[in-house]
Parts: sequence; C-alpha cells; structure tokens
Amino acid sequence: MSTKYRVHHFNIVMTSDQAKLEQFLNNLEGEIIAIIPNVTWFPKTQVDFLLIVEKVS
Repeated sequence: MSTKYRVHHFNIVMTSDQAKLEQFLNNLEGEIIAIIPNVTWFPKTQVDFLLIVEKVS
C-alpha cells in the first residue's frame, strides 16, 4: 500500500486568521506532516500563505 499526501494552499493574514486556521486544521481527516510558511520580504516581512502537507493513507 502506498502512502498518499495532499498539499493545501491556505491564504492567511497572520494577525487575524488564527481561528480560521484552527478550524481548517481541525477539519482535516489525515495527519498533518508539515506546515510551510511563505515569507515575503518586500515591502515588509510577512507570511501571506501556508502550504499544509496532509498524509491521507
């Protein structure tokens, strides 16, 4: 049996989307393997989206 993964793209505003992220993560059926932030440096340092890797089998 092979292991399968899903990668989710999650847009986020780090200062206001904590509840939105929590709800999204709690609704996933598989195991969360990694959360990878996309950090932008210009014009200011911020995280604009997350890649969330989910193991589904």
